[in-house]
Order: sequence, then C-alpha cells, then structure tokens
Amino acid sequence: MADSAAGPVDLVVLGGGSGGYAAALRAAELGRSVALIEKDRLGGTCLHRGCIPTKALLHSAEIVDSINDSEAFGIRATLDGIDMARVHAYKDSVVAGLFKGLSGLIRSRGIEVIEGVGRLVSPTAVSVGDRVVTGRHVVLATGSRPRSLPGLEIDHERVLTSDDALTLDRVPASVVVLGAGAIGCEFASVWRSYGAEVTIVEALAHLVPLEDESSSRLLERAFRKRGITLELGARFAGVKTTDHGVTVSLENGTTIDAELLLVAVGRGPVSAGLGFEEVGVAMDRGHVLVDRELRTNIPTISALGDLRPGPQLAHVGFAEGIYLAERLAGGNPVPVDHDNIPRVTYSHPEVASVGLTVAAARERHGEIRTFTYNLAGNGKAQILRTAGAVTLVALPDGPVVGVHMVGDRVGELIAEAELITNWEAEPAEVAQLIHPHPTLSEALGEAHLALAGKPLHVHG
Repeated sequence: MADSAAGPVDLVVLGGGSGGYAAALRAAELGRSVALIEKDRLGGTCLHRGCIPTKALLHSAEIVDSINDSEAFGIRATLDGIDMARVHAYKDSVVAGLFKGLSGLIRSRGIEVIEGVGRLVSPTAVSVGDRVVTGRHVVLATGSRPRSLPGLEIDHERVLTSDDALTLDRVPASVVVLGAGAIGCEFASVWRSYGAEVTIVEALAHLVPLEDESSSRLLERAFRKRGITLELGARFAGVKTTDHGVTVSLENGTTIDAELLLVAVGRGPVSAGLGFEEVGVAMDRGHVLVDRELRTNIPTISALGDLRPGPQLAHVGFAEGIYLAERLAGGNPVPVDHDNIPRVTYSHPEVASVGLTVAAARERHGEIRTFTYNLAGNGKAQILRTAGAVTLVALPDGPVVGVHMVGDRVGELIAEAELITNWEAEPAEVAQLIHPHPTLSEALGEAHLALAGKPLHVHG
C-alpha cells in the first residue's frame, strides 16, 4: 500500500454521517486539514436511510390523515389512492437536494473526500483500497446498522429491516412491527395512516419505553384509538413464512398472521472487520469505549455517534462532531451532556422530551415536583384536533429537570424545552416569558405557570 503523498493531515475522519461530516466541517473551519472517508454517500444513515426519508414518509402519511379527516374541518375531500412510486419520488427528491447541498458544502471547505471502505491500520492511519491515509488524529464515526434478534433471519422480502421498509413498493395489507421504540412506532404510524392493519409487539410494558411512562400511556391510547393493535409485555418467539406472508408467534402463545414483519429492535454499531480491535481500541459488544471527552484508550483516536455507547441520535452525533473538532483544535468546549438531549418520536401523535423522566428524577434526586398540562386547554391544539399533554419535572424550589410532551407537532417545541433544562431554569423564570397566542407553545408556558403557583387555563 502506498502512503498518502501529501503527508499526514490534521484529522482523518472514518465515516461521513452526521457526526463525521460535522467534525470534518468544523475542523476545516478552524483551519485544520481533513480527510473524510466514506464507503457510501455523505450524510450517512440519517440523510439516506433514517431521519430524512422516514420523516418524508411521515409527512405524506399526515396528508393522508388530513384528507381522511377533512370533513371534521368542513372540507369534503376523498382519498383516491396512494401512489407509492410518487411517494418515493418525493422522498428521494428531498434526500437528493440535501445530499447535493452537503456535498457542495464539503467541497467548498477544502475537505478531501475519499470514497471506499476504510480500515484502521495504526493509531494514526486508515487504509482505503491500496492507499493509506495518515493523520495526526483519527476520528471513528462509522455509525450503526439495523440489528436483529438471535435466530431471527431477515430475508428482506417478508421479514424486513427499516432500510427495506423505506423502499417498499406497496402499501402492505397488514404488518407486525417488532419493537416499539421510535423507529417501530414511526413505521407503525405511517402504515396505519396508509390503511394497513398494524400490530406492534414489544417485550417491555410500554411503547417508547425510554420515555416517561405518562408519555407512553398517552401514545398507547392514541394508537389504540387509531386501530393499531398493541401486544405489550409480549416476547417474540419466532416467525414462519407462509403462502400469504408471515405467522409471528409470541412466548405467551399468541400467533399473528400478517403480510410483513418489520424488525425494529434497535441498531448495532458498525465496527466489525474495521481493524479497531487489532489496533488495540477498547471495545464492548461492538461499541468503541470513550470517556466524556470522546477519547478512546489510544491518545490519537477518538470516537463519536452511534459507534460509542449512549444515545443513538443524529443530532447527538452532530453535536459531538462539532465538540470533537473544537477540542482537537485546542479549544475548551463543553462536552455533550447526554442527560439533556432532546428526543422526538415523529409518530401521529408525536412524542418529544428532554431531561429526566419522573422515575429517573426520583431515583436521582428523591423528592421532586411534577405537573401535567392537558392539551385540551390549548387553543391551537383544539384547532388542530390533537390530544396530549405537557408534563414537567422539577426539583423542590429548584430548576426544571425534565419536559415530556405528547401531541401533533410537539417536536417543534422541544428546542425551548432544551433551553429550559440545560440552563437550569426554574418554573417561575419560564412563567415570565410570553408565548404567542394561539400556539402550541402556550402549553409549555401554561405548565410552567401552574408549577410556579399561578395556574391559568387549568381546572382543579
């Protein structure tokens, strides 16, 4: 293999997803030379197989719901059908536009993009084909891929991953969704809007089990109202293909016949066969172990995003990429605080949260205060015909440490909630802020007014 003729760059980034390209862009902005290695397309899972295309599908599903519910708003409209080829064309056009913009931005910053599978060969070098790219520091940002359960074979025809679901050329008549995290709930929501019969199977007791239990229960109520069948606290036992689809069996003896099974049991790190262990990088079940500052056990190697243990969210990887570039450029940035990461499940209705759940806050702090504001008292929620609530978690005579919301479009409110928890604002301080009327954001304001001891649109 031939070494890079130009000599070592300041930063070699292995992986061009949200975290990797953010690190590359910020490092170049700070005057560092960067080589960015990507085996597929810049933007990674988020842009091509995750955040962006799934939300495009969810928006198309929202339009279907609007047509089907139009009479409630005085509009007579009928749904003529769903043209999946045109849905995919719309989705792909969004992805293509963003990809073109990102590629141009990377080029404009003078970042060398190297296409191919990269493999770590030393603490300061990555091989790509017959070339070795050396750097003063290496950032591992290889991301994650859909995972399965032991013994559960994915055939990509009747037993699908989320990648397969994104390119499905038809609306299935019926689907079993295995896993009730964000990915499972979002696809269940899309397919139900499209008219499919949907059953969600989840081994834990609630949908979106990482969220506050109050949010999970509200989503469960909404999904049942939409006709989605829930098998909660039910463990998967097996699946058999049939002439018409699949038969899914659960450990409790239940069997479910459907056209498709979507396996949405989480994502695993992409690290096998990439030379990490051979070079001596400390690993745990495929994850690269890092400290709070994203350092591995090797001084010249850092890792970020889905590759390290912790939240698997594109915006977390993006923030970590910026942080890492600034630290490696000699700055003193604040590490990403995983306790205060905003999270959104973009189902119908949406679930959004930041900070500690009620259970986690009690475990960490003991005594806490909580308040739940029902969206029934919010004018914009009534206009939109959405149900849900805002739940606050605060310390006694102290700051708000958690915000949990359910309802259509509440994901757009989570940025304000993040400011509240990250800046350790107290309810009385937020209560002073004026929220425009009529907006969903008033629900956040009303909840803080109530927790500050001056409730307005609250009964009891």
